[in-house]
This record gives sequence, structure tokens and C-alpha cells, in this order.
Amino acid sequence: MVKGRVHSIETFGTVDGPGIRFILFMQGCPLRCKYCHNRDTWDVKGGTEYTTDEIIEQVKKYSSYMKFSGGGLTVSGGEATLQPEFLKDLFKKAQENEIHTCLDTSGFVNIDVIDPVLDYTNLVLLDLKHMVPEKCKDLVGVSIDKTLEFAKHLSDRNIPVWIRHVLVPGITDDIENLELMGKFISTLKNVDRVELLPYHTLGVHKWENMGFEYELKDVPDATKEDIEKASKILAEFGVIAHNK
Repeated sequence: MVKGRVHSIETFGTVDGPGIRFILFMQGCPLRCKYCHNRDTWDVKGGTEYTTDEIIEQVKKYSSYMKFSGGGLTVSGGEATLQPEFLKDLFKKAQENEIHTCLDTSGFVNIDVIDPVLDYTNLVLLDLKHMVPEKCKDLVGVSIDKTLEFAKHLSDRNIPVWIRHVLVPGITDDIENLELMGKFISTLKNVDRVELLPYHTLGVHKWENMGFEYELKDVPDATKEDIEKASKILAEFGVIAHNK
């Protein structure tokens, strides 16, 4: 019986993959993103333990809505790949029940660990944090290298990908980052969609309630103009962004 630690569940999600989706937010994350809006997911010992069978039984209750809308099951985090055995078993059972599977990840994972999960993954939502290695490490605590390696592997396996990038004014909206991103994405053959997600401060209260200082409290929310400007830079490389 395979078990995993779950932070929370959303039953009618519409922004994390196509259609209406059952979204499972897993507990635990190796990254330390300064703009994280789920600060309470970091602790690997937190959350509630579920078996894959328990989750599948819940997901099946919404199967008619998901099939009608072209939706399915999305597993997010935290970082879902920290629990690969649970993820593999869950996705396998989902596909056996004709449920579309989607992995939302930072890509900070070893290929040999994630490869068995990818056998049962229909779509990957891949978050590119910052393309400049030292700036990425300052922003989220780790380099972008593993994510880029993972992205190339997904392309080699021809697994559909939606690339996502949080546009943080003064941090991730610089020309160097966006040009490197556009150039890199243009080399991948499996990208179905690119999304620019405007930075917001809605998660600040979670940090404060947990007694932690939110370093980016003085950074303004990204505007429509910020998104449009970034989109134009990506477009120079043939990358068309779908703006949120």
C-alpha cells in the first residue's frame, strides 16, 4: 500500500492544466522560493497521509466533470517529485481509470528518479524560475541546471509540456533572463504552451502567520504592461506566451 503526505486538495481547479482538474498539493519542497505562496508546504513531515487508493476514489467522484471539460488529475506541491513512488502509483492508477495525468514541478529532480513516473504522465507543467544560474540560486536556493536537464529529457521523450514563469518585477523580468528563456524554449520540440504568471503578494500573510519574514514585501505586483513587455522579448525567439 503506497502512501504519500498531502498538503491540501482542490477539487475544481481550472488554472493548473487543461479543463476542470482535481489538484493534489503534495507536502514537502527542496526549494526555498522567496515568492512562494505555499510556505506551509516546505516541511516534509507536515500534511496528511493518504494512500493512492484513497486519492483515486476521491478523484473518480469528479470524473464526469473532468471528461466533459478535457480535464484530469494534477499533482503539484510543494514539490511532488519528492514522493516519486506515490506519484508513480497514483498516475498509473489514474490512467487505468482513463484519467488524464499532469505533473506540476520545478524540475529539480534526478532523471533516474523521475523517469518511471513519466511513463504514466500525460502532461508536465514546468516552472522555469530564473535562467541565470546565480540569480536562480539567490531566488529559490538552487541552480536552474537540473531543471534544464529535465526539460531536455522531456523533449527527448516527447512528453507534452507547458512552460510557466513567474514574472517578478525587478527580479525575473530582466532582458538577460527572458532572452535566455526564449532561446532555450525554442530548442524544445514538445512545448504546447508558455504561460507568464504575474507575481502577486497574496501569500505574504502565510509567511507572517508562520513567523517568517517575507523578503519581497516591497516588490510590487506585476502589471499587465510588465507581462506584455516580457511577451515581446520571448516572441523574438518565436515563443508565444499566454498571459495570465
